[in-house]
Amino acid sequence: MRPSHRAPSATALAAIVALALSGCGAGTPAGGASPSAVSAPMTSSSPAAVPGTSGPATPGPSAGATGQPSPSAAKVATYAFPDGHLSFQHPADWRVELFTAGESPFVGTATVYDAGGVKQATVYSGQIADGVTSPVTRTVFESLPVPGLQGQQAPEAHYSFYVDRVNDVAKYRMHLTAGAPIAGAEMAHDGIIRTGERVLVADVEFIEKPFASDEAAKSWLAGAEGQALKALLMSFSYR
Repeated sequence: MRPSHRAPSATALAAIVALALSGCGAGTPAGGASPSAVSAPMTSSSPAAVPGTSGPATPGPSAGATGQPSPSAAKVATYAFPDGHLSFQHPADWRVELFTAGESPFVGTATVYDAGGVKQATVYSGQIADGVTSPVTRTVFESLPVPGLQGQQAPEAHYSFYVDRVNDVAKYRMHLTAGAPIAGAEMAHDGIIRTGERVLVADVEFIEKPFASDEAAKSWLAGAEGQALKALLMSFSYR
């Protein structure tokens, strides 16, 4: 399924909870901040990646049920945030653009575009984030712990793909979650992951009603685009 069905979608909010680390300033992009393109396709003869850039890397996790690398995995590049702590992998012909809202401490959002220029995912790294909750009925398609984010504050980071329903309206989500989402009647919440002294939020971007049914969503996950985005989320690492 082509990513023409991917763009930000709205969520009905029942409550808003601010999650902030003690002694840290706000991490919302400031009006004076400016975006900068920091990633472009790299060939195997290109220089090695440096913080804030993408460069060639060995294939990362594929979208197999175990999250382990596949011998047939496509070439990938590694993107590292400027502070050098957080990185992830993406297909080598995709690109990443960084919007920096603060330098010290670093606060910024990386937007991931595919080879056709379609926005596929957003990754926020900073020291404050907002979470939302609302009652939903959830069906979980898949959830796996992210190896490179283990050892951080509990609950452990997971890659998760699921659908929440409110009054028969379906909201499909693929993102990093704090712990594994639980099927059934639960409270929806945004995925806010603690990494060191900051927080991480990473979401695949869907437009409203991206799939005709849950079966269509599972079929998309098994295809090339779903596999590439799962691999991106599974590849996150913090050091």
